[in-house]
Amino acid sequence: MSSLEERREARRRRRGADDEDAPAEEDTSSRRGRRRGTEDETPAEEESSRAAPEPEPEPETPAAAVEDDSGAREEEERRRREEEEAAAAERQRQEAERKRRQEEERRQQEEKRRKEEEEERRKAQERAERDRMEAEEEAREKAEEEERKKKKGKRKGLGGLSAEKKKLLKKLIMQKAAEDLRNEAKQKAAEKEKYINDRVLHIKTDGKTQAELVQLVQDLHQRVSVLEEDVYDWEIKIRKQDFEINELTLKVNDTKGKL
Repeated sequence: MSSLEERREARRRRRGADDEDAPAEEDTSSRRGRRRGTEDETPAEEESSRAAPEPEPEPETPAAAVEDDSGAREEEERRRREEEEAAAAERQRQEAERKRRQEEERRQQEEKRRKEEEEERRKAQERAERDRMEAEEEAREKAEEEERKKKKGKRKGLGGLSAEKKKLLKKLIMQKAAEDLRNEAKQKAAEKEKYINDRVLHIKTDGKTQAELVQLVQDLHQRVSVLEEDVYDWEIKIRKQDFEINELTLKVNDTKGKL
């Protein structure tokens, strides 16, 4: 029971007590009339009626009215606080939902951008591989053409060179090939380092919630999966290049034998 209901119940009890006192006064007046005799019963009855008037409801005192107003204000204040708390909770829920949607959109955009970059990188690698193979084919055809021209001349191949010059020429060819391989390895290492620096994110975990950390772990796991796919693709390409290198080596050895 609230304080307002308790005060109302107390006032009802006080009014009930006043109603009980009124009949007691009426009985006292009747006894006094009987002691005086019964000569004039009608005036005694009228006097008894006047002595015991109908009790009227006790008007509320100013203090009770103030208590009612105070209780009403307290009730209104309580409802107002509850409404404000409910509104604040709703605002917090809406803000959390907005942040969640923004994070989801950001993650989707990041995923889309990553896929586009991977697709562009794959296409660039394919173009580079195609250009390399075309260049090798062009170089091979050019070398064969030069070889045919030399055979048509007075000196067929390098048969006109001395053994010492042939040995020196072979050495120069091997040195040039080794230098090209070293330069290519350096270039690939530089490109790899630049690519890693551009792709690796500086992760900050300070201030992140458990849900954000779980999402971060999932994103990192997805990135690792993509990298593992790239490693597999590169292993296939390396095997293919090794096979091509072996074929070129056999051709070089065959050319050396002709020299």
